[in-house]
Amino acid sequence: MYYCSVGATKAVGRDVVEAHYKACLYAGVKLGGVNSEVAPAQWEFQVGPCTGIDAADDLWMARYILQRLCELFHIGVTFDPKPVPGWPGIGCHTNYSTKATRALDGLQVMEQHMELLQRRHFDHMAVYGRGNRRRLQGEDSTAKIGEFTWGIGDRSSSVRIGARVAARGCGYYEDRRPASNMDPYEVTRLLVETTLLSAKPVRFAMPSKSFSAGCSPSGPEEPTPEGGEAGTACASCADGMADIAAAPDGCEQVLPYSMAEGREAWA
Repeated sequence: MYYCSVGATKAVGRDVVEAHYKACLYAGVKLGGVNSEVAPAQWEFQVGPCTGIDAADDLWMARYILQRLCELFHIGVTFDPKPVPGWPGIGCHTNYSTKATRALDGLQVMEQHMELLQRRHFDHMAVYGRGNRRRLQGEDSTAKIGEFTWGIGDRSSSVRIGARVAARGCGYYEDRRPASNMDPYEVTRLLVETTLLSAKPVRFAMPSKSFSAGCSPSGPEEPTPEGGEAGTACASCADGMADIAAAPDGCEQVLPYSMAEGREAWA
């Protein structure tokens, strides 16, 4: 009903979203698109494609511009991954590729990446956003936080390889686990460490609390006792998700304005 909708009763807040889009372009932020999302007043914007740390830089600046712009509209912004119980949550989906995944045999490389990502699943989840446990419940196109899954064209998996990417045999994949409040520098760091630097797992189970070190009031949590090549990424705030990294492929309930899942939700 609300996804990619039109009309004043469905696409609530389009003036804010388009103003944010133009402000980002003026500031030199690589904003690639916007669309309304699955909950009322939720919007998505995509940043990128970007190379390396530029993805995190541009997403960080896009968030800042959003906050400043919403001051003018007298609208509050929330980065909580599940701001309204009963409605779909807000993530920061991360599209990621490397030179090898974009090569002719890239799909085989992606399958190797899936094995590496599975081994370090709990290391990633520990810094993929505070409150992410409330979002990743295996509902509303999310996987369960305590298990790693991947699939082709599967929106309920932890990591999704697009159907067109699989048909082409190369390209990028989408990490759907990060929350809307994730630290993009941490997420991009972990993806590179895991897929390109052969980092070994530190955690083997979910911590009692999961959050990004950048969002924690007390700093990074303590680990449990148990324990190349340049990547190309594009940051996108959408789907209740702020996506990070992409290959150069070319109700009457009022929600608070929120940048979620790469989408900004508001009312």
